[in-house]
Amino acid sequence: MTPVRKVLVTGSGGLIAGALTRDLGDRFEFTGLDIGPLDHLAVPNTVGDLSDIESVRGAFDGVDAVVHLGADSNQNAPWSSVLPNNLIATRNVFEACRDAGVKRVVYASSNHAVGMHELDDPYCRIRAGDYEGLDPDNIPQIDHRVQIRPDGQYGISKAFGEATGAYYAENFGLEVACLRIGTVNRPNRPTEVRQLATWCSHRDVLQLVQRCLEVEPFQFDIFYGVSDNKWRFWDIDHARQVLGYAPEDNGEDYRDSL
Repeated sequence: MTPVRKVLVTGSGGLIAGALTRDLGDRFEFTGLDIGPLDHLAVPNTVGDLSDIESVRGAFDGVDAVVHLGADSNQNAPWSSVLPNNLIATRNVFEACRDAGVKRVVYASSNHAVGMHELDDPYCRIRAGDYEGLDPDNIPQIDHRVQIRPDGQYGISKAFGEATGAYYAENFGLEVACLRIGTVNRPNRPTEVRQLATWCSHRDVLQLVQRCLEVEPFQFDIFYGVSDNKWRFWDIDHARQVLGYAPEDNGEDYRDSL
């Protein structure tokens, strides 16, 4: 495979996108796409609405890969926002990639696509900080093969994006990596007990995206975006094996700061 070099990042004004274009700018030639102008972005940026494919179609020309981060990221977003910004927008991204001949898509899915699993034991206890009788080295992991169980309309939209990616991979030859991202926040540390298990540091999520862009050809796969936290209950062995993902951070290091 010809190495990925030119990468379009949708939702370029967001937290992960900003870190991506700043910290990996020596490895990739980034361009951005966002619904509004971004004076602070250090890479070329197209202004357009992903729910209107004609307004953004040109941004996909000549790029090797797309990192699709653009969405309403509010877990409690109303359907009136989820529909255009998460479902229609995501379908348009895949269609624009197909039309432009883009080779690879890294899709920012979410743990909320399978969020109802967290209500099961032992995950419900771990997220509440009740570890009695639990061995952190023997927690059954929620992996890429579990049943889709969204925990809201946001989660439904992310499951839709995964299904759309699978369709475009199998029918049109796109290489699609879906990242079920955990807790990535501006403080870059856990800020509540649940996040001791679900946190993903900035450098770990960037490493994961980088590996998805650089790994040898594949068709479709799903990986969890989470650091190597002591009480982590999402699987990273699959990402280790397929991508060579080697997370450097552990939420447990921040327990005393909560």
